[in-house]
Amino acid sequence: MYTKVKTPNEIKGMRASGRMLATVLTQVKKQIEVGVSTKDLADAATKELKALGGTPAFLGYQGFPDSLCVSVNDEVVHGIPSRNNVLASGDIVSMDFGVVYEDMITDSAISVIVGAGDEKDDVLLEVTKKSLHAGIAVVKDGVRVGDIAAAVQSVLDKAGYGIVRDLVGHGVGHHVHEDPNIPNYGKVGTGPSLEAGMTIAIEPMATRGDFRVVVDSDGWTVKTADGSRAGHFEHTVLITKNGSEILTAV
Repeated sequence: MYTKVKTPNEIKGMRASGRMLATVLTQVKKQIEVGVSTKDLADAATKELKALGGTPAFLGYQGFPDSLCVSVNDEVVHGIPSRNNVLASGDIVSMDFGVVYEDMITDSAISVIVGAGDEKDDVLLEVTKKSLHAGIAVVKDGVRVGDIAAAVQSVLDKAGYGIVRDLVGHGVGHHVHEDPNIPNYGKVGTGPSLEAGMTIAIEPMATRGDFRVVVDSDGWTVKTADGSRAGHFEHTVLITKNGSEILTAV
């Protein structure tokens, strides 16, 4: 399904969904510390969202077994929460979450470091987040997918990071993943044009090494092929006439 121009009521639902999502990630982020398991984080997200009146978008999606994707260090995305995966000081933890409210879906991700981290990891996350906002900054009515992709790429290329190519941003709203795909690399003036009222998820994924990734034996967890650490940030964005509105910001 190609992402549609949303009705005022659908946008209202997505705003509410996005507020819930941002609230949950903010609360769960506070619980990240040494000794906490990735399953603890997922359970906390599920509990927080239930209290807010939303439904997890990822639970059962194409068979995914939990509400929250939690990826650690060289895991880029889609990490399955586990009681056995206990966080240690210096770990990079990426949390990817989706919320359904009034049949409308939002999607967002953040990456944080447990305790005191390596300075190079701090910079990786800072620059990856910066690239997300560079992509958002060019969004407006008539923007082309390549414009967004090029803006993200320019920030990550300058820092010398690997830009994951096998995973991309996407339309979102009525479904978790809608067309068009929104890569994190590309050329200005290329790709489909997007209209005001459409909603998209922009999500740069960057590594300290090579861009290549592999899927773990669990069939879900995507890891860097060279074992390098990765960062991941994502927002759901409403395209407006002259810019955009971030729906998943606190």
